[in-house]
Amino acid sequence: MSIIIRRGPNDTTDSVIRKFQKKVALENVVQEYRDRQFHKTKSEIRQERRAEKTRKIMRAKGWENDTF
Repeated sequence: MSIIIRRGPNDTTDSVIRKFQKKVALENVVQEYRDRQFHKTKSEIRQERRAEKTRKIMRAKGWENDTF
C-alpha cells in the first residue's frame, strides 16, 4: 500500500504535493486509517452500513421530490 509519486522535470514542489494528495484521496488511505484506529464490533459495522444505505435512499428520494 505504498504511494509513489515521480517528479517530472517541469513539476514544481506544489504540483508534486497536489499529485500526492490526490492519490491519497483516491486510495482512501486516510479513511482506512481512521477506520482501523479503533476496534469495531461486527454489529457496529452492520449498523453503520445500514445507516449509510438509508441515507442514500433518503437522499435519492429528496432529489425526486425536488424535481417537478
